[in-house]
Amino acid sequence: MSEKLLTKTRIKSGIWHGLLSGYTTEPQLEVVLLEQNVPGVTVAAVPNRPGDWAVFVPIPADSLNEGVQTFLIREKGQTEAMAHFTVITGVAMEDDLRAEVDLLRQELDMLKRAFRRHCVETMG
Repeated sequence: MSEKLLTKTRIKSGIWHGLLSGYTTEPQLEVVLLEQNVPGVTVAAVPNRPGDWAVFVPIPADSLNEGVQTFLIREKGQTEAMAHFTVITGVAMEDDLRAEVDLLRQELDMLKRAFRRHCVETMG
């Protein structure tokens, strides 16, 4: 089986576009922002390219708030993100350090939940 890879192609008109490869059947994806699912995510087969899928993620207007917003893209039911994208609004950024810190916070929260779940499952 080929490697599963999700690559950003662009953001246009409030929609994140990506190319997902390595799936023989239609992948089931979810996008999460601040532990809430982002509605309207679509996946479509790329014509004449078996195993390639176009991914479209609408960026909700109500998520565009001051600061850094990091969207995590993952397979439904999984905790590990396949990819992420960040939207920064408000203050101009010289670099993307706040976005990286925000992503690290979200990943740490995900690890804490998984560890707690593991402890509960192994204790009884």
